[in-house]
Amino acid sequence: MGNISAVTDAEFEAQVLKSDKPVLVDFWAEWCGPCRQVAPILDEIATAHGDKVTFFKMNVDENPVTPSSYRVTGIPTINVYQGGEVVKSIVGARPKAKLLDELSEFIA
Repeated sequence: MGNISAVTDAEFEAQVLKSDKPVLVDFWAEWCGPCRQVAPILDEIATAHGDKVTFFKMNVDENPVTPSSYRVTGIPTINVYQGGEVVKSIVGARPKAKLLDELSEFIA
């Protein structure tokens, strides 16, 4: 899982929704091939931009409540939360350049 911390249903509100800065949450599962493809890319982005955005991973099998409440039906889903709201949602694996482009407003 690299350098991105896990977040659980129980911690979600405090860690993500009440954060002062944008929070990226990668919804994933062990059995998800595309999730495994995107994980090292997110690790690289987190290493480079962790000062601007907080990064978390949430295993959807171990934490079903939060993904359900945000209608996460396909994984990987990457949601960016700001001020307690979803401000960006990316569904499916992307190459690093595309992810950086889609997240540019938060990491610039």
